[in-house]
Amino acid sequence: MKVMIRRTDSGLSAYIPKKDLEEPIIELEKQDLWGGVVTLRNGWRLLLPDLPPHTRLPITVEARKLPDEG
Repeated sequence: MKVMIRRTDSGLSAYIPKKDLEEPIIELEKQDLWGGVVTLRNGWRLLLPDLPPHTRLPITVEARKLPDEG
């Protein structure tokens, strides 16, 4: 799914246009963001693509939604 990642005053945020949903990113698997799983406030877990650590934001990427845990 297409996901726009951007930096806000309160941290990183993910916007999913197809769902018209914007949620803060509350957990990062990898410190540099890219190539790992991020968790959104609503509980969604997204696998982000491998990109260079200093990729400029905002950016739209193709991410994969992982199944819910539990």
